[in-house]
Amino acid sequence: MSASVGTPAGRIKVTQVKSPIARRHDQRETLIGLGLNKMNRTRELEDTPAVRGMINKVRHLLQVETIG
Repeated sequence: MSASVGTPAGRIKVTQVKSPIARRHDQRETLIGLGLNKMNRTRELEDTPAVRGMINKVRHLLQVETIG
């Protein structure tokens, strides 16, 4: 049995702090995929490799915090 099965994944708090205006279309789509489409909107997401990749793509528009 894998160690990751049954254990809760970490959580991260992501806040959009900059506007996607004048950004590439794929960056706007990534923000929407993260559930962020307005300034200062915050989402709590599971800390998975897929989410981390999306955050990395638009990290210049976000503020990221780890939730204990």
